[in-house]
Amino acid sequence: MNINKIHRKSRAWLRRHSYSFFSSLGVLLQHKIGTLMTVLVLGIAMLLPLGLYATLANLEGIDLRQEEWGAVTVFFKPGTTQSEVKRVAEELKINLQPDTVVIISPDEGMAEFRDVSGFGGSLDMLAENPLPWVMQVSPNSGAPAIVQQRVEDISRYLDKQENVERIHFDFKWLQRLGRMMELGQATVTVLGILFGLAVVVVVSNTIRLDVASRTDEIEILALVGASHAFVRQPFLYSGLWYGLMGGILSIVLLQLTLLYLGRPLGLLLETYGTVFSLKGLGISNTAWLLFSAGFLGWLGAWIAVQRYLRQLRVGGRLGRH
Repeated sequence: MNINKIHRKSRAWLRRHSYSFFSSLGVLLQHKIGTLMTVLVLGIAMLLPLGLYATLANLEGIDLRQEEWGAVTVFFKPGTTQSEVKRVAEELKINLQPDTVVIISPDEGMAEFRDVSGFGGSLDMLAENPLPWVMQVSPNSGAPAIVQQRVEDISRYLDKQENVERIHFDFKWLQRLGRMMELGQATVTVLGILFGLAVVVVVSNTIRLDVASRTDEIEILALVGASHAFVRQPFLYSGLWYGLMGGILSIVLLQLTLLYLGRPLGLLLETYGTVFSLKGLGISNTAWLLFSAGFLGWLGAWIAVQRYLRQLRVGGRLGRH
């Protein structure tokens, strides 16, 4: 008996919420111009932090040649043998597993310097090759902060080797890029919070006007014993629909922007020998955005309706005395 009662209540709850869910959408579609204006405002508000987030995500995916500006150059002491250099390289590969380790012998270094400098005749006058053994170590690619940590680990390890005389790497560029990415991520967070509040305010004001236009209906429902949850339900679903439609519009606008910018950006990167195509949010980020947008719309509607229900509970009538 209790199971049947629970089953009936569950079906009644599901029917009520399903009706409110789809009927609220129907009400919004009846007022096409007003709904469209509100959704446009919400979509543009969400697009700004969303666009910056997509920009940072694509920037991390561009081949910035981290193996070049993040490479560690190791100069060995004079008199170091080839076998000792190879031993250090093999131990480094085993312990820290860098991306690449390139050994440059003194003869190879002299040949490269001869080609680049143009002092071929003068170099022939040297009695012996003064260049040391050199090793270039490139860390595995990744986010700038991760690459920076890997470079520091490699440098500390090599600094402990007896045959190593000096270690050089362009640490400032690594730090600057990492700090710029952190600043961009912090900016995304701040903009996300601010424009999230804007979404709540816009939806709350829109639902407030809707509630004000239906005060007689709400008062009649209260007189016949309708609970506040029952009165609040259709407005909450309206706020949810506003948030979802605003989120969908922001995704569409983002994709159109990426399509528009994709070709000129691709042509620019081709001049640097890099092939890259802009990427969207992906499935997981899209789902998270729609969930967040729907929740913000629901929250804005709840704030607006709660104010009127408080008036109804205290004064018995909405906005009239």
